[in-house]
Amino acid sequence: MRILPLISLTAALTAPVASHADVLLLDSINRAPPNSSAGLERPAGGESMETVLSRYGEPSRRVAAVGEPPISRWVYPQFTVYFEHSLALHSVVAR
Repeated sequence: MRILPLISLTAALTAPVASHADVLLLDSINRAPPNSSAGLERPAGGESMETVLSRYGEPSRRVAAVGEPPISRWVYPQFTVYFEHSLALHSVVAR
C-alpha cells in the first residue's frame, strides 16, 4: 500500500514540468516570422523546385533525397525548404 503515495507524489511533481514545456513551445512558435511581406518571405507548400529556384535563386546547399517518398532539402541562408519529389512541403526559418 506504500506504492500509491509514491505514485501520487511522482505525478504531482512532474505535472508542472509538462505544462511549462508547452508554454515554451508556444512562445517559440509565436516568435517565428510569418510567411508574408511583413516577415521573412519563403516558399509555400506546393511550389515546384523550378518556382523556388526562379524566385529565391540557387540554394547554398542541396541535401540529397532520402526515404520513400523521397524527401530532399535546399538550404538557404535564412530558411530551409523541404521537398517531396519536386514539390515544396514546408519551409523552416533558420535560427
